[in-house]
Amino acid sequence: MTRFSPSLMIRHFILMIGAAVVLAPFVVMLSYSLKSPAEIERGTGGLFGAQEMMVDPKCALRNAPRRGDIETARTRFPDRDDSAIQTLLTEEANAACKVRPVVFNYRSAFQDAPLLRYLLNGVIVTASIFLLQILIALPAAYALSKLKFWGREAVFGLVLFCLLIPVHAIALPLYLGLAKIGLTNTYAALVVPWIVSAFGIFLMRQFFMTVPDDLVDAARMDGMTEFAIVWRVMLPTAVPALLAFAIFSVVAHWNDYFWPRIVVTGDRSLFTPPLGLREFQAGADGNLYGPMMATATVIVIPLIVAFMLAQRRFIEGITLSGMK
Repeated sequence: MTRFSPSLMIRHFILMIGAAVVLAPFVVMLSYSLKSPAEIERGTGGLFGAQEMMVDPKCALRNAPRRGDIETARTRFPDRDDSAIQTLLTEEANAACKVRPVVFNYRSAFQDAPLLRYLLNGVIVTASIFLLQILIALPAAYALSKLKFWGREAVFGLVLFCLLIPVHAIALPLYLGLAKIGLTNTYAALVVPWIVSAFGIFLMRQFFMTVPDDLVDAARMDGMTEFAIVWRVMLPTAVPALLAFAIFSVVAHWNDYFWPRIVVTGDRSLFTPPLGLREFQAGADGNLYGPMMATATVIVIPLIVAFMLAQRRFIEGITLSGMK
């Protein structure tokens, strides 16, 4: 029987606290996506909400009785005045618009905003950025790890220096440059500034350092060019590191709100998933937290699924990249 030492139990306890802190926002997000506005406001309903029928406010507004409806309904209610008829018609409209909170939140997420379009934009942008980053990072990392040339260490030092530069520091020059050539409100504005990844070059270089030089020398003896070695020898060996970098790259650009908010100013069809959350923010009647959290849940699910599928390779890639 395994016996736990006090120090081991303390470490596990600290890890559990850390996991709870990390998971708490996701639990709240999922819970709010299932609750009615009244339950969210009062903080009631537990984790999943009571799921009692509620009136869809937008449906009720669309079906609210007009003057013509009141005139038509007089034959049904001959002994009622206009005010009473309007009240009865309003009650009928509200009854027809009753729905479960979970249905209201997720239906609003897809109907009130073109969420599928935003998700497609996110896929196009993140996939394009990652593929272009790989086209640059792999040859650069190979040169910095396996080729001997004057100034190699200085170039690698510049790569490390670039890791220290925050994106917010270069956002204004990047925007002005894109605006000068008329690329704002385009997919190019969302993709081009990020196709050179200093972190990708660093990660792949660290991984390539673990690849034996004899493998590269054997490929050269077979007559392969340096570019052929990169794509036919080094690339197949770098799959774990590529998956690790893919997780970092996709998560960073899928969740990026700062840069798309700057370069996409007028074309709603170019909104990425994080920008889609603005559709439910600060409306005339306040924020729609239920649909907002439902949208956030839909945005997060692809990342969680991708990470769970690539978890083993991700850990392997991170471990091997730090071996040397």
